[in-house]
Amino acid sequence: METKSPWIAVVDDDAAICRALVRLLRSAGLSARAFPGGAAFLQAISEQHPCCVILDVHMPELTGLDVQARLATLAPEMGVILISGHPKPQEQFRALHQLPLAYLQKPVNDQLLLDAIAQVYPQGLLS
Repeated sequence: METKSPWIAVVDDDAAICRALVRLLRSAGLSARAFPGGAAFLQAISEQHPCCVILDVHMPELTGLDVQARLATLAPEMGVILISGHPKPQEQFRALHQLPLAYLQKPVNDQLLLDAIAQVYPQGLLS
């Protein structure tokens, strides 16, 4: 049986942010895939779950908080990191109720992001 490598999903409707985060993760030696929205991400994980997902809080259709709530049922073991360009107290309260690895403000601090991922990345492959 083939073992699939651990990977990280980046879900943001801003393509430039997706590219930047994927580039950061790959430069740290991590496998990453970008998704333009929550629906595309949820459809993709029916085949293979990432160990961690970085979710933009503010996206059209399914928000990061909506996706986080669905993951609590679909993949409770998956680490969730929420990012927001305009954090609001009520959103942060709702997000933290689901126990994400982190709730970070854009522009994201690279080290804080990598530290959050290290909590769930198999074998502690981060250096």
